[in-house]
Amino acid sequence: MVDLLLGQVLSFKSNPFEHPFEEAARHIFKGAIVIENGKIAAVGDAADLLKTHPTARVTDYGERLLTAGFVDAHVHYPQTAIIASWGKRLIDWLNTYTFPEEIRFFDAGYAQEISNRYLDLVLANGTTTVASYCTIHPESVNAIFTAAAERDMRIVAGKTCMDRNAPDGLRDTVQSAYDDSKALLEKWHGVGRAGYAITPRFSPTSTPEQLQALGALWAEYPDVLMQTHLSEQADEIEWVKSLFPDARDYLDTYESCGLLGKGGLYGHAIYLTDREKDRLKEVDASLIHCPTSNTFIGSGLFDMVGLMADGHRIGLATDTGGGSNFSMLRTMAAAYEVGQLRGTPLHAVQLYWLATQGAARALHLDDKIGNVAVGMEADIIAINLASTPAIAQRTQHSEDIWEALFATIMMGDDRAIDATWVGGKLLC
Repeated sequence: MVDLLLGQVLSFKSNPFEHPFEEAARHIFKGAIVIENGKIAAVGDAADLLKTHPTARVTDYGERLLTAGFVDAHVHYPQTAIIASWGKRLIDWLNTYTFPEEIRFFDAGYAQEISNRYLDLVLANGTTTVASYCTIHPESVNAIFTAAAERDMRIVAGKTCMDRNAPDGLRDTVQSAYDDSKALLEKWHGVGRAGYAITPRFSPTSTPEQLQALGALWAEYPDVLMQTHLSEQADEIEWVKSLFPDARDYLDTYESCGLLGKGGLYGHAIYLTDREKDRLKEVDASLIHCPTSNTFIGSGLFDMVGLMADGHRIGLATDTGGGSNFSMLRTMAAAYEVGQLRGTPLHAVQLYWLATQGAARALHLDDKIGNVAVGMEADIIAINLASTPAIAQRTQHSEDIWEALFATIMMGDDRAIDATWVGGKLLC
C-alpha cells in the first residue's frame, strides 16, 4: 500500500547554522509526502502528487505541519519513573534517585515494563528515534531493543558500564563490562533498525582498566557508536581530576583509553578546555546538548553558537530523567532560553533542525532519518500549530511559518503532536 500524506511540509536543504534560514529550509504550504515500503518515495505539491499517485491511500492533515520525527540523541530510559525528582546536584542526584532506581533493572519484567512505558511516552511526544543508556544489566538492554523492534523504531542503545563509585548492585567488572557489551553488540547491532553504542557511564564510575577494555572493544567494532558524559558540572570535573591525576583534562581520561573518535557521543560538554575543543573537532566527535537537564540540575550553559561556528557536530537531547521533560519541543524551548542567557538566541529553523537532522547527524544517521526527503525512512509527525488556545491565538498573529512554529516550540507539548508515523506506519 502506498500512503499519501497531505499538509504543510517542512524539510531541510542544508545546515541553518551555516546558511541563511530561507536557503536552509523548504516549506510547502499545500504539500504532500508519498510513503512506500517504509520510505519516503516523493515530496512535493499536493496537487501534483495526487495526480501522479491516484491509487494511494490519502490521509489529509489539513494545515498540520508534516516534518521528520524528532531524534533524541541522549537519554536514560531507566530513569523514566524518577523524572522531575527534586533539587539535587549531579552526584547527589545520581546517588539519591538514579542508582536506587537503576538497581531494579536486574528484573527483566520491570525492564520491559519501563521500556514500553518510555517508548510510548516519547512517541506521543513525536520522538521517533532515541539514543539511550541502559543499566549494567543485560536485561535492560534486551528490553529496550525488544520494545523498539516491536514498534519498528530506530534506536541506539547500550549497556552502561560501571566498576566503581556506585552501589554493589550497579557495579560490573572490567571483564564483565567487556564480555556483556560484546555479546549484546553482536546480538543487536544492525538487526532491523537497531544500533549499538558502547557505554561507559562516565569516567568517575569506571576504573582506567575498564575504560581501556571498552576502548579495546570499540577498536574491534569501529562502526558502532560510543556514548558517555563529559564536563557536565564544575564539581564533577574536580572529581575527575582527583581520580585521574595524570590526565591532561577530562577528555584525556577517554582519549588515553581509546574512547575518543568520530563515532563518540559526548553528552553535555559545557566546560571544555581549548585542547578538548580542538581534539573533539579534529576527530569529528559529536557533542550532545541537553538544555533542560543542564538547567534543572544546575549544570551550566552550553555554547551552542560558538561551538557550531567552530565546526563541531552537535545534537539535541532531553537527557531523560535528568532532563525534566520527555518533549523535544520543550527541549528546543530550553535551548532557546540557554542561548538567550548566553546572548546568542536561536531561530526556529535552527532549533527544529537541531531536533531532527542535527541530532540525526550527531548519531551518524542523517542519511536515514531526520529529514523529509526522497529515500529517507518514513518517520514523520504531524504538528498542530494551534494545539491550545494560547498557541492558536499567537499563530493567528504570525506573519510566516517560522513565527507560527516558534510559538509551538515555546509553548507546545504532546497535545501539538497529532500523528506519529514510524517506518511508514501510523503508530499514534
